[in-house]
Amino acid sequence: MKSKSFYYTLVITAIFIAIILILAFTPIGFIQLGFIKATIIHIPVIIGSILLGPKIGAGLGALFGLTSLISNTISPAVLSFVFSPLIPVPGTDSGSWLSLIICFIPRILVGIVPYYVYKLLLKISKNKLRLDWVFLSVSGIVGSMVNTLLVMNLIFFLFHDSYAYVKSITVDMVYGAVMTVVAVNGIPEAIVAGIITAAMGKVLFKMKMNKKL
Repeated sequence: MKSKSFYYTLVITAIFIAIILILAFTPIGFIQLGFIKATIIHIPVIIGSILLGPKIGAGLGALFGLTSLISNTISPAVLSFVFSPLIPVPGTDSGSWLSLIICFIPRILVGIVPYYVYKLLLKISKNKLRLDWVFLSVSGIVGSMVNTLLVMNLIFFLFHDSYAYVKSITVDMVYGAVMTVVAVNGIPEAIVAGIITAAMGKVLFKMKMNKKL
């Protein structure tokens, strides 16, 4: 007979999967912050990592990567070649398998890193309960920045010439352009992730302790 813990994990995992799919394939996966759109698709991966552990978190991250691959393949944008091997790299007639590294590795790590950040903060703190929301927020911020920094740096290392071509800039300007994206998009996304992770994480942990989930 399966334990309540097993069914809890199964149900919550299914809910997170559904949320990721909804956010990935509908406009609600983005929040307008002034002149930029911040994605929130990675947030259920972060919360799932903290709540359910790194193995399930990694699975949710892989799903996040898969949705990115699908959306960039069926509805390509200028930079879709860095996320899908089925989209030709500019200047060639074929895609690159290196895009799979960008598409999956950062997203899988988004499902692993927040768990260990949260556990580390709990371990070194003497005021665990009072500071729990801070730990959740920090874990959310770190998870979000893992995604942004890895994706953008991998684009630089693996596709810097192609990135320069589509952006109409010189190769020596690419890293500056990459860091601009990190600052303009990545920081607001990290702040949003920290706020939502803290708010939702507290509620879900409380429900788990009260056996309402």
